[in-house]
This record gives sequence, C-alpha cells and structure tokens, in this order.
Amino acid sequence: MRHPLLDIARAFHAGRPCGIPSVCSAHPLVIEAALRLARDLDRPALIEATCNQVNQEGGYTGMTPADFRRFVEAIAGAAGFDGTRLILGGDHLGPNPWKHLPADDAMARAEAMVAAYAAAGFSKLHLDTSMGCKGEPPALSDALTAERAARLAARAEAHRAGTLAPVYVIGTEVPVPGGAVDALDHLQVTEPAAVLRTHEVHRHAFAARGLDDAFGRVIALVVQPGVEFGHADVVHYDRAGAQALSQTLHRLPGLVFEAHSTDYQSEAALAALVEDGFAILKVGPWLTFALREALYGLDAVADVLDGHPPQGRLMATMDAVMRAAPGHWSAYYPGPPAEQWLQRHFSLSDRIRYYWPAPAAQAAVGALMDRLAGRRIPAPVLRQFLPRLPEAAEDAETVLIEAVQDVLRRYARAAAAGGAAPA
Repeated sequence: MRHPLLDIARAFHAGRPCGIPSVCSAHPLVIEAALRLARDLDRPALIEATCNQVNQEGGYTGMTPADFRRFVEAIAGAAGFDGTRLILGGDHLGPNPWKHLPADDAMARAEAMVAAYAAAGFSKLHLDTSMGCKGEPPALSDALTAERAARLAARAEAHRAGTLAPVYVIGTEVPVPGGAVDALDHLQVTEPAAVLRTHEVHRHAFAARGLDDAFGRVIALVVQPGVEFGHADVVHYDRAGAQALSQTLHRLPGLVFEAHSTDYQSEAALAALVEDGFAILKVGPWLTFALREALYGLDAVADVLDGHPPQGRLMATMDAVMRAAPGHWSAYYPGPPAEQWLQRHFSLSDRIRYYWPAPAAQAAVGALMDRLAGRRIPAPVLRQFLPRLPEAAEDAETVLIEAVQDVLRRYARAAAAGGAAPA
C-alpha cells in the first residue's frame, strides 16, 4: 500500500500543490473534532504525538505509543471515522526528553522510543536529534545530527509494523515546540544552502547504515519559513522573504517542507505556505487555545442562563490548578504576578493545555457541562461570548467541537489551495 503522504510531494512537483494539517494534540476533544472534520471532508487525518507527550516511559500523558494508538482509534470509532485513513505520526523523536543525560544514555532511550513508535504502527516519523545532551553544545553539527537520525531510522525500520512502510521527516533547523519563549525580532528564514547540506549529510548517514530504501521514504525537511508565535505576538508568513527557500525544493525532487509553529497564521498565509511547498502544517496550541476560549465562554453563558453576571468559576479553578503545579508554566511565563496571571490564561503558547487532564480541572469542566446539559443557548448570548461561532451551535457540546473546527477548517481550505488533496 502506498503511503498517502507520498502523494503530497508528487503533487507539488507536478505543479498541483496541496498540503495536510498535522494535529499535534493529545486532548480527546481536539482529536474528535479533527477526525469528525476529516470524515465530513472525506480526507485522511494526520494526528501526531510528541516525544514528551508519549514515549515508552509514558511521557507526560502517561501513554506509550501503543496506548496513544488505542486512544485515538477509540475516538475515531466513536466519531465514525474510517480508521484506514488515520495517519499517526511521532514528532520530535529523539533524545530531547533525556537530554539531561550523557549522549549514549539519551540516545539509547531515544532508540527504544522510536522502536516503540514504529512497532505501534506510527507511519510518519519526525527524527529530531539536533539538540545536545549532557556535556555537549546546545546545537550539534549537521553531520552528528544526521548520524544520530540514521541510527534512529535503523531502529524504526527494524521494528516497523502495519501495512505502511514509515515515511520520515528530517532537518536540523527545528523551531521550539509550542511557540517561542524569547523575543521574535531575530527570527531567521532557513538558508537554502543549509537545506541542501542537511539533505546531503542525511543521505550519506542513511547510506552508511544501508538505509537507502528508508531514505527514499524521506518526504520532508523541517525548516524555518519565518513563522512563529510568542505569548501575544505572531510573526506572519512573509512570502517574498521565503522565496529563495521555497525554490530550493526544485533541487529536491520527491520532497516538501514541514512547517512547525504555524499556529495563529492567517488563512491566506497558510494557503501561501502550501503553495510554496511548506505542505505539512503543524498546529497544536491554537487548537487548545480555541478550546479554552470556548470553555471560558460557556462558563459565562452558564452563569447568564442562570440569571446572574459571569463569575469566572472555571477560570478560578484552572488558575488554582496551575499555581498548585507550576512546572509546566513557571519557566515560560516571567514577569510580575499580574503578568503571569494573564499569561497563564491567555498566552498564545497555551501552556494551560497541560492542565486539562488534572482531576480538579476535569471535575470543573464536567460540572460546567452538566449545568448546560439539555439547555439551548440563545443566539444573542452565544454572540456575546463566542461571536466567531455559528449561531447554529445551540448546545455546549457543539460549541466545543465548532470552536476547534473553526481553526481546522482554515487549515483544510489552505491545504487544498492548489486544487489537490491527499487521497
């Protein structure tokens, strides 16, 4: 069986650019919304887990790759999505979760992780070995990065399962997962020469391990096209500034680019990215940001329907949950207490997403949904608190799905901008 992602590069080089959104989230409602939309549009769905979220040791979700597969497949079954059109990916697969360890130890664990992803049938693997481990510089040379990536690919090839041979994404210029934490005024578009050098050193590294067939399934390189977001700012795609990078693809038949941190781009910018060969569009924080907006909006709606002004109970609960366990946000949200409070709830990096699985958060959301169960939301009330959503979203469950799909539809339209779409 031919991997559907191979057709994206073929279409681009045939002058019919198309793309696919890569949904990077472990939130069940986000995944449900994505699969429902893919079902309705009759398209495949690409769902990815990161090395920190999901790994052989459980990650911060507590799920191994096999667990995550079962988790997504259960949602797909309930949503009526054809499981044969589900593409599971592993993002930033490498030593990052263990980079505090010496390189030999970190890479051994990374190999075990990649083997677990491959054995669980994940068929899109982003190999990210660009970071230094204990005692190494923060960024490694292209040659060492490529050697380590080939080492991981060998493990994936040895443990692969399922009907699809895995496709690979490589690259040495990998943006920070989840958005930037520093100022955005020094963002640099990847140099074309760096792209060609990265491709060549990886080709040699794969060949040295007898992985020529696997290298033939490298579908994309991760590059920086000049898009990023911080706490409140977004660097939008400058098409003119990325043209030299885009043109590099004409020297790399069979390949496209993978663009990380595309969250909060305009729909026009997303379409331009696809047309310029940045065909795999990573999106994650924007989806849970939209979900958080909808939940806070519904909390206000519930109070209004109960006959009193909004009291912000859900926001207060989430703030208490985040302050009780600051590990996921304190290093990312600097400044005085008032600024930290604002960022905890409204930063575009959306680090609140780590806290929705907490028991107190789940109880608060459950109580909110119970308050709204069976209640129709009048259109004027919906417009007051969630004006971007269609007035047909009259119940709480529909509001949450629509909020996420409002973002995903922009990606879906952009992905089909060239008139083609993966089968």
